[in-house]
Amino acid sequence: MKNNSERLSDILSWLDSISYIKTEKIPEVDLYMDQVTSFMEEHLKKTKRSPEDKALTKTMINNYAKNKLLPPPEKKRYYREHILMLIFIYYCKGMLSINDIQTLLNPLAERYFQKTSEPNLSSIYEEVFGMEEEQIAGLKKDIIEKFAMSKKTFTDVPEEDQEILQLFSFIFTLGYDVYVKKLLLEKLVDNFREVTQKQEPDTGKPMKEK
Repeated sequence: MKNNSERLSDILSWLDSISYIKTEKIPEVDLYMDQVTSFMEEHLKKTKRSPEDKALTKTMINNYAKNKLLPPPEKKRYYREHILMLIFIYYCKGMLSINDIQTLLNPLAERYFQKTSEPNLSSIYEEVFGMEEEQIAGLKKDIIEKFAMSKKTFTDVPEEDQEILQLFSFIFTLGYDVYVKKLLLEKLVDNFREVTQKQEPDTGKPMKEK
């Protein structure tokens, strides 16, 4: 059985192995449903908790379209921009409610879906996910610091209890960070809603919502 230091090493190695889907890997041709799920499964498999989990299913995609998170396909074919939207949804769904994801993504779909000039959905995607390397470096540093903090806890308990309690402390410290950031995300989504619902200057009418 691994000790906590070995677990930390595994976590840091895993972080080095994951990467966002580069736009050049997304097919230029339109895809059918089975091709979409296969593509997402292949490129997101390292982010799944277990091999049996599905990154994306037909039911999920249909529900996203039903809930207006995803523009509908044309003649059962999905564009490149559909893939980009699905990736955004995939990363958001573990952090935000359906309503919050709609607040974030509906304005993007309305403004930039199938737009040829920049900014368009592809350029926005690359700009946002292009910060990944810097984000991972900062995340690894933060994880190491929190692990060091957890090693200072429960130093006075019996040795057979120390490892499990320090691991619990490490998990809870990371969890509290996630908890606070989730609250912050929700507040920022509310700010985003206010910004995107401002009246259009040319028409004086509220922006349409999907």
